[in-house]
Amino acid sequence: MEEIVLKGAKIIDTLKEKIYRGDVAINKGVITGIGNYRGKEEIDLRNKFLLPGLMDAHVHLESSMVTPGEYAKAVVPQGTTTVITDPHEIANVLGLEGIRYIMDSSEDLPLDVFIMLPSCVPATELETSGARLEAEDLKQLIDHPRVLGLGEVLNFPGVINEDPKILEKIALFKDRIVDGHAPGLSGEDLKRYIQAGIGSDHECTRREEAEEKLRAGMTIMIREGSASKNLKDLIPVVNDETYKKCLFCTDDRSPVDLLEEGHINFLIKRAIYLGLEPLMAIQLATINTAHYFRLKDRGVIAPGYKADLVVVDDLENFKVEMVFKDGKIVAKEGRLLSPIKEEKPPMVTKTFHVKPLKEEDFQIKEIPSMIIGIILNEIVTQSLDERVKIRNGFAISDITRDILKIAVIERHKETGNIGLGFIKGVGLKEGALGTSVSHDSHNIVVVGTNDRDMFLVSQEIIRMQGGLVICNKGNVLGSLPLPLAGIMSDQNLTSVRTKLEELHDIAASLGIKLKEPFMTLSFLTLSVIPELKITDKGLVDVRHSKLIT
Repeated sequence: MEEIVLKGAKIIDTLKEKIYRGDVAINKGVITGIGNYRGKEEIDLRNKFLLPGLMDAHVHLESSMVTPGEYAKAVVPQGTTTVITDPHEIANVLGLEGIRYIMDSSEDLPLDVFIMLPSCVPATELETSGARLEAEDLKQLIDHPRVLGLGEVLNFPGVINEDPKILEKIALFKDRIVDGHAPGLSGEDLKRYIQAGIGSDHECTRREEAEEKLRAGMTIMIREGSASKNLKDLIPVVNDETYKKCLFCTDDRSPVDLLEEGHINFLIKRAIYLGLEPLMAIQLATINTAHYFRLKDRGVIAPGYKADLVVVDDLENFKVEMVFKDGKIVAKEGRLLSPIKEEKPPMVTKTFHVKPLKEEDFQIKEIPSMIIGIILNEIVTQSLDERVKIRNGFAISDITRDILKIAVIERHKETGNIGLGFIKGVGLKEGALGTSVSHDSHNIVVVGTNDRDMFLVSQEIIRMQGGLVICNKGNVLGSLPLPLAGIMSDQNLTSVRTKLEELHDIAASLGIKLKEPFMTLSFLTLSVIPELKITDKGLVDVRHSKLIT
């Protein structure tokens, strides 16, 4: 007699791409048979759909702003049983210590967390990060049992121009998986990038771009995060010829979206709503991801595979009713059945080393030649050529034209670097807001209508040792402390969500129309995403990988 039998299921067969009725027998966390079985414990699924545990092909756990244990509390009840994370956010702050923190704090969860080692710390030489990782450093972790390969290779110019340092890292993983990051890359440059040994890309924003990369042999990770929402534009590339080379990923998803919309279950539901055949959508979130990452024990409901399983009511509403991890029911009706006992590894705190600031540091004497233009629901930006407002010889924010001052303050090495520029599209009418979550080096980024409030926002972030802050008329209106490496909270996910929603409401009251203003802000410093960005060293022309002087 079997240990556990799931009776009367509509089984999603991701191998044969069929649905059939039957029982699933489980012993010691592994599926042992499909058919007609009796068990010591029997769970009647009452003709509901049973599918493999969902998988996120590419995520930065730190971007949830909570610890891995708190993250698991959010995503496991929604059917996610495996994630592949690239901890380059915390690595840019703390190097190997940060990666080990993610590894240690993600042990013994009802969620399998696999690691892609960060390839580019720092992402470029156009910013100041808290750490630097070379190939020799990565060797210390390469044999960890949960390390699958090399994380997204952000330095695509380095690959194309055969930079020996990035090629040395790729060579370390020549027999393993190397993820890509190639926004807008095309033609001969794309060919050189792929020939270096890079297998995937999650930065496509247009159908034509994804189709070219699929033709070139890449695996396309279709992303629907909080700042980048590409699913609607990319679903048309998924068809009978291409679907096995397509996966789902979230990349960066906020606490609000995780709890309100969902995780990979939301991507499946939305893809089906947009016209993708349900079995195909499920394959993108299960077997395809397992095959790409060579995880041969999951993604399929068949004898010998892990009993990581999800029960849903139907394939349209896609409401997750039960989740099984290693054969044990861990969540039901959206709730975990047992508390997660998250071990507390050494706390990664007190990471701010900032040269003392003055309000005058935010003055702009030289008139900038270009302005960063926000594109709604994208992390790519425009490079705008517009005149800025001048008063008493200084360039200032122009609220009437929605042109605001932006500053990036180096916070790792007391360099005193402050990158200054202007941005259009935020909508702020008064005050300032800022965050220490700023990809990838996680310096302090502040946008404001006046220097006084920008200065106060920066000071409050430093005082909290990281976080999100809004100030107006010399007062702190709201804040969310992130004391773990300056990018994560030590509080539970619900508390973080509540605080974040309060900040969003305050931001809206000051005129901001962006749904995720802080996440949008955090990507304005990402110097590997076109077109115009800003770091502590100044404005960056991403396409030519150079500072604008």
